[in-house]
Amino acid sequence: MGLCLLPPGSPSQRVQFILRTKEDEQHVPHRLFSELDEICVKEGQDAEWKETARWLKFEEDAEDGGERWSKPYVGTLSLHSLSELRSCISNGTVLLDVCANSIEEIAGTVGTASLRERPSSARRGALHSQIKPCPNGTSFSRSPTVFFLHFMKKIPTGAEASNVLVGELDFLHQPIMAFVRLSPAVLLSGMTEVPIPTRFLFVLLGPEGKGHQYHEIGRSMATIMTDEVFRDVAYKAKNGADLVAGVDEFLDQVTVLPPGEWDPSIRIEPPKNVPSQEKRKMPGALDDSASHSTLEKHGGPELQRTGRLFGGLTLDVKRKAPWFWSDFRDGLSLQCLASFLFLYCACMSPVITFGGLLGEATNGHISAMESLLGASMAGVVYSLFAGQPLTILGSTGPVLVFEKILYKFCKEYTLSYLSLRACIGLWTAFLCIVLVATDASCLVCYVTRFTEEAFASLICIIFIYEALEKLSGEFQGPACGRDGPYTPDVFFWCCILFFATFALSSFLKKFKTSRYFPTRVRSTVSDFAVFLTIVIMVLLDFVVGIPSPKLHVPHAFKPTRDDRGWFINPIGPNPWWTVLAALVPALLCTILIFMDQQISAVIVNRKEHKLKKGCGYHLDLFMVAVMLGVCSVMGLPWFVAATVLSITHVNSLKVESDCSAPGEQPKFLGIREQRVTGLLIFALMGCSVFFTSVLKFIPMPVLYGVFLYMGVSSLRGIQFFDRLKLFWMPAKHQPDFIYLRHVPLRKVHFFTAIQLICLVLLWTIKVSRAAIIFPLMVLALVFVRKAMDLCFSKRELSFLDDLMPERKKKLDDGRNEAGEEEE
Repeated sequence: MGLCLLPPGSPSQRVQFILRTKEDEQHVPHRLFSELDEICVKEGQDAEWKETARWLKFEEDAEDGGERWSKPYVGTLSLHSLSELRSCISNGTVLLDVCANSIEEIAGTVGTASLRERPSSARRGALHSQIKPCPNGTSFSRSPTVFFLHFMKKIPTGAEASNVLVGELDFLHQPIMAFVRLSPAVLLSGMTEVPIPTRFLFVLLGPEGKGHQYHEIGRSMATIMTDEVFRDVAYKAKNGADLVAGVDEFLDQVTVLPPGEWDPSIRIEPPKNVPSQEKRKMPGALDDSASHSTLEKHGGPELQRTGRLFGGLTLDVKRKAPWFWSDFRDGLSLQCLASFLFLYCACMSPVITFGGLLGEATNGHISAMESLLGASMAGVVYSLFAGQPLTILGSTGPVLVFEKILYKFCKEYTLSYLSLRACIGLWTAFLCIVLVATDASCLVCYVTRFTEEAFASLICIIFIYEALEKLSGEFQGPACGRDGPYTPDVFFWCCILFFATFALSSFLKKFKTSRYFPTRVRSTVSDFAVFLTIVIMVLLDFVVGIPSPKLHVPHAFKPTRDDRGWFINPIGPNPWWTVLAALVPALLCTILIFMDQQISAVIVNRKEHKLKKGCGYHLDLFMVAVMLGVCSVMGLPWFVAATVLSITHVNSLKVESDCSAPGEQPKFLGIREQRVTGLLIFALMGCSVFFTSVLKFIPMPVLYGVFLYMGVSSLRGIQFFDRLKLFWMPAKHQPDFIYLRHVPLRKVHFFTAIQLICLVLLWTIKVSRAAIIFPLMVLALVFVRKAMDLCFSKRELSFLDDLMPERKKKLDDGRNEAGEEEE
């Protein structure tokens, strides 16, 4: 309906009509490489074609010396040159789907057509002699070929060439122009800088004195051929009028810069993100009210209620089964090796630390050895069979608080701690399986960005706080003289290792965007950033020789206490009624496990991660429940999804486009979804008792520095912190966030303030004696978010609280504006 309101025959309408035509094999658009060649006449020599500029995405000019290319930049065109180009296409020779195998055939066809349209022997002779690269005519000169092989890697597979030939000739009295589309594309020897087939030729020859004008028209033609929409029009055009419509539509999108307010000689840097051009191709637009009247929830097929027992679990298995073997094939990459080495070191320390704290709290009933074995078993099984293997299992603070309370209770009432704990664990596993059977994971759709970010921010802040707290604990180490001989400079050296690890990890991770070294070297260094940092710091610590505290790993594979084994009787010496009484604390544990697991899973499964293999909330919870029961019977700690470790795992597996045009930023393609990294991390963790001779050299401050890096890096991309910075930022310096365009700033601040208050309350509960109710407080965030419907409109919440990436939101915003204009 909206399209009918456009002016009859408008360029936009015509272009959309052209783009909707069916494609045959010869008219499928390809990526184009545009090359501008100009006639160069040297004194005493024949004229020759010399390449002066090229375009793959952005313009590059051959510098005057002819031995290097300029830095890629956004080509700026004058309206006059674009108008002249339109006039050339309207009045010149346009030949579509010419079948020719050589430049000589093309020159003959163009000359004949030009002669037929405007009889003139001079015109035909000029075209035939100047296009044809023969000894008596012109030849092609290619000076800047030093980096030919490197540039060839930048050209996408299947790309075709668009050659633009312009120049001035002394025997011509008026300009002549020809636009040619070859069908099929032909590899013309010596015509193009790189050996790819030519699809389009644009020839403009004219009398002397207007060389600069011809140059600008040629630049305009080459630039417009790299435009995504005009390129598609050029492939599908039926006649010259279609090409003119494409130029007119391009002119409709042009932004004019006033001549007195900028310097035309300045080369504009390519943008980091190029907006999508899809809205120029679409015949209609989404209705504004339909787009923002309702919030986008996590409402994919994996979160739909089935109404059958274990219906969601069955669908998860069916959804993930076809990808099972590819999960192992996709893990065979250097990036996965880097991720594995990094996360192995990152996971080892918290598991051992948690085991040590648990040993202190339970008098050694569960300690570091049990923690290592439990993490290894749960992690391996989860990585093999879970619905989302990118999630990393770990220990949580509330679990430690619960273990302390339970042990104290058992000690006071002379009950067997491990037996009662086994009963609670089995009840918790049973209740989790009941949740799986009833499709309770569908409730995850009520966990919006508000709850996600509050929870993720809290976990990141805890990582940062605990890293700093553990470093300050080195004041009380044996090297400080309280429990052993005093050794100077230990704490100062620990601080150096701690902050140097964080700084070097951050620097090497950003090395991918450095200007130095080839792309492959930069990418490899970036992938192995944390592992390289750990190796460098270990070697530095070894050379300096100051006795910094080291990672301690159990030496023998056996229970910490001799009075316990690897199997725990759920009843044991306890009265029979303790089996039933264990149901009460199991309810609290179930809420803890469910909230920790599912919120972390929601964060991993965000749409901006572009996961292609789907997820499995029901299957994930089922595997956690099964392993929770196994660990309970074996007297091992419980493990659920660890938020920061999972985010770090996902970030380490980001995949970007390898082949990007000069000046173009690599595009984020998604995450390398596989099971290999998690499987190797936890398998090697179980074998760590055999590597103590190597692991004992890793300084603990280095691992604390890794924790700090993980916490800080995980904060990036959390919208809450972007909004938090707006409180102290003047309006003129605020970034162009999409929600600032549509939501009043006071409402943005109000939303952020509520989220900040919730975060402070969560932190207060987390560090207090009431930490056992922490999962209930996280659950309460869902109800707080629901109450905010009374304070904000649905349109405002659709911009402030959903899972849609910024780039996609801008595209939708453009669609809505188009819909409003049409109405």
